[in-house]
Amino acid sequence: MAPLQHSLRAVQRAIAAVLVTSLGAMVVLTFVDVVGRRLFNTPVFGANDITEHLMAVIVFAGLPLLTAQRGHLSIDLLDAWLLRPGLWWWHKAVDVLVAAVLALIAWQYLLSVEEAQAISEVSPALTIPRAWMYAFMSATSAVAAVAALFVGPPQHHAEGEEFGS
Repeated sequence: MAPLQHSLRAVQRAIAAVLVTSLGAMVVLTFVDVVGRRLFNTPVFGANDITEHLMAVIVFAGLPLLTAQRGHLSIDLLDAWLLRPGLWWWHKAVDVLVAAVLALIAWQYLLSVEEAQAISEVSPALTIPRAWMYAFMSATSAVAAVAALFVGPPQHHAEGEEFGS
């Protein structure tokens, strides 16, 4: 395996570990919060803030991986016609459009970082500064935008074939 591929695999594993850990933490937190609320009438203070931040980590950490694997939702109504090799230009045009939208999202979150710093925006209960989360969202959206430009050609899935099989 080439050194670059080895490095990319290591990054993918690290991101997957972050995703699994974040999801596990969110599940445990939600369980403890519900049990505390129902049985002891004592919810976990700041559970909504923590859950909100963990959800953002899950969505945006996974965004570059999903984009690099062409894992976004797609409709296959026209696959028989659009997946012909002669339409490579169409696929690249769609890739550029996806990259442009992701770059716009990254830019908007970058503007949100500046605004959040200017107004000292924090989460409601735990007063966690929001600027760092917006910066994370901006960075991962930018990485996903670059990934969208370098994805391989789309694959045609046979009738009834499940995603990932």
